[in-house]
Amino acid sequence: MVVLPLLIQSVACGSAPKPSGDQNSHLRGTLTVLAAASLTAAFTAEGSAFERLHAGLQVRFDFAGSSTLVTQVEQGARADVFASADEINMQHLAIAGLVSGVPKVFARNGLEIVVGPGNPKKIESLSDLDRAGIIYISAAPGVPAGTYAAKILAAAHVAATPRSQEADVKAVVTKVQLGEADAGIVYVTDVSAAGRAVSGVPIPASQNLIANYPLATIKGAPNPPAASAFDHFILSPAGQRTMEKFGFAPV
Repeated sequence: MVVLPLLIQSVACGSAPKPSGDQNSHLRGTLTVLAAASLTAAFTAEGSAFERLHAGLQVRFDFAGSSTLVTQVEQGARADVFASADEINMQHLAIAGLVSGVPKVFARNGLEIVVGPGNPKKIESLSDLDRAGIIYISAAPGVPAGTYAAKILAAAHVAATPRSQEADVKAVVTKVQLGEADAGIVYVTDVSAAGRAVSGVPIPASQNLIANYPLATIKGAPNPPAASAFDHFILSPAGQRTMEKFGFAPV
C-alpha cells in the first residue's frame, strides 16, 4: 500500500486533545458521518454514546463502500465527517482539498475468509478459493476490502477469480450467509458481527494485510464544531475502547 505520510497521521490512543464538556455544551443540530460499511456496528455504538454526551445533537450515519462515499463527497454531499476503511480513498479526498486538516488513523483491522456456517465446503486456506466448484466473491475494485483481497490473493499466488464483485463487504457477507456464494474475503470484524450466520477461516499473518482506518472533517462541513468533537471522541480512550469491543485494533 502506498502511503503519503504527510497526509495521514496515526494517533496514539488518548493522545488527541479532548475538548471539555464546557467547550462542547453548545453542540446542536445534526452531525452527518459518512463511514465505511465495515464500521456499521462500531460507529452506531459510538454515535449513541456521543449523543448521550450532547443532548442537543443528533448523529446521522451513511454507511457504504469507501469509494462510493468518496464519490458522494466529490459530488458535493453535505456531510461533516468521512471515515474510510483505507488510506488511499482518504488520500484521494485530501489531495483534492476536500477534507480539513490532517486525516488521522483511528483503528486497524485484519482480513479473514468468510464461509457458510460450519464451513460446509471445508475451505481451509486461500488456495481453496481457486478450487473447482467453489464460488468465490469479492468486494468491487476500488472498495478497500476488494483491493485488499486482490492483493492478498496475488501475494499468495492464488488465481481465484470472483464470481461477482459487490458494492461493499456487507454485501459479500450477506451472499455467503444466504448460500449464494461459498466464500469471500472480508474484515475480521465483519465475520464477528455476523455471529453464527457465517463462519470464518483465518488468514495467516504472513499472508494477511493490516487495514488502517482514517477519519477527517469534510471541507465545508455543515456542523464543524460537532465534526471536530466527534473526531476527538473517536480517538479518546472511551472511543477506542468501543472500537476494540467490536474487534478493531486500537491505535
